[in-house]
Amino acid sequence: MKLRKFNTTGICIPGQHYMVAGGEKILKIMNLVCDGCYFTINRARQYGKTTTLGLLEKAMHGEEYVCASISFEGADCMFENPRAFCRQFLLLIQDAIEFEDGEFASLWQDADVVDFNMLSRHISKLCKDKKVVLMIDEVDAVSNNRVFLQFLSMLRSGYLKRGGDKAYTFHSVILAGVYDVKNIKLKLVIEGLHSQQEGERQYNSPWNIATEFDVDMSFSPDEIASMLEDYENDHKTGMDISVVSEEIHRYTSGYPFIVSVICKYIDERLDKMWSVDGVQSAVKILVEEKNTLFDSLSKNLESNRRLYELVYDVLILGVPRTYSINNPTVDLGVRYGIITGFNSLIAVSCKVLEIVICNYFISKDEEEGRQIVGVLQNDVVHGGRFDMELCLRKFAEHYAEVFDKRDAEFLERHGRLLFLSFLKPLINGMGFYHIESHFTDLRRMDVVVDYGRDQFVIELKLWKGTKAQSESYEQLLGYMNSKKMDKGYLLTFDFRKEGNKERKSEWVRIEGKQIFEVIV
Repeated sequence: MKLRKFNTTGICIPGQHYMVAGGEKILKIMNLVCDGCYFTINRARQYGKTTTLGLLEKAMHGEEYVCASISFEGADCMFENPRAFCRQFLLLIQDAIEFEDGEFASLWQDADVVDFNMLSRHISKLCKDKKVVLMIDEVDAVSNNRVFLQFLSMLRSGYLKRGGDKAYTFHSVILAGVYDVKNIKLKLVIEGLHSQQEGERQYNSPWNIATEFDVDMSFSPDEIASMLEDYENDHKTGMDISVVSEEIHRYTSGYPFIVSVICKYIDERLDKMWSVDGVQSAVKILVEEKNTLFDSLSKNLESNRRLYELVYDVLILGVPRTYSINNPTVDLGVRYGIITGFNSLIAVSCKVLEIVICNYFISKDEEEGRQIVGVLQNDVVHGGRFDMELCLRKFAEHYAEVFDKRDAEFLERHGRLLFLSFLKPLINGMGFYHIESHFTDLRRMDVVVDYGRDQFVIELKLWKGTKAQSESYEQLLGYMNSKKMDKGYLLTFDFRKEGNKERKSEWVRIEGKQIFEVIV
């Protein structure tokens, strides 16, 4: 018997791929279909949208619906004009339902349908006695096209008229893509692809009849565990499913593609090392590789300066920024899967993306000539163990030599990134780091470093006075206690004028635990 695989490309197919138990989510979406809702599944790239549509289509088999599942990917030519659209659209519908109901499928093609008024009447005639569900994938591919706007307007008009005498249309319509189609007209206006007519409202979207889609498509630890249970039944590895699923979720926050990649790497590249160490090893491989998700991540940051600055502020500077989905920049970051809301503040959506984005910012920093050089990995690694104390001492020396004379404004903005730039090449190959930002206290940020079997927590903070400095000990101790650590590290950036600055590199013992404190 051919065993299933973890899939990271295209649609996941039951029986061929390991999949989470997503029955409850499909049931929630089916309830929307049953209620005759029109809605958009707008989630970030590689978030399982196409797989969800496939499972939804399967769930409709044997029910009272005719499911027409089509895609607009690679269909640019059909958007040249309404006539081309109508003919190609009907052909796509015919192909989609031919195997389900060949006789009904043959009725969809009609050479006389050449504009949207004719198309609307044709749809009404065919939907009179059948509940036809239209699902369209990859709507982003054509969302900047005015013909698509006309198509949405036709669907909206049919939706508003349905229920009246001789008024029939699709029972339910589901669009899938990254962007929220409700804001499609505003998007086109911003991009210069749609000119508003006199009296036309910018926010009067042709898709404002859509029901809000609030189904959580991320994987919970229990859902990840359901996939690992299927795998364990096949392979008998003896893994602790609960521990491994929790560790995978800790790094991914349930981002479907990232979950699948980590599982695939453990299975195929790490000799089935299903453990906490295995998960961390898979993460190490993943964050250093190129893939379509990470490529789109950097492209989206590069192409939107406001989003770039927002993520930089939150991740590198530790500035608390309010999470408001009504802010277009925040909304865009959510649609791209980069940010999420946490206690009403903005956070990066998962630790893997945190690492990748930090590496991206470091790379940009290096391009601008701020890279610290002069320390080799061999200087701070002995017998396979990382010497964090020596690493911080070396950083203090180089900081004083290279950056101490820079202006305070520059250092306050880039100080933390300078340390990460210093740290990254020293742990490459054997370790990685992620950031624990503290949104209620912009003065501090924890960097957690995993190197081999060792883990270090370094609190980075800005000097804000003696009282605040003493409080940082308590904060670090609290984190150390939660991690059951006996040693911690405190790196403080003091941007006061020369003569007022304090320099320090020493161990202190508090409440039976050791903290190595460095002030630069």
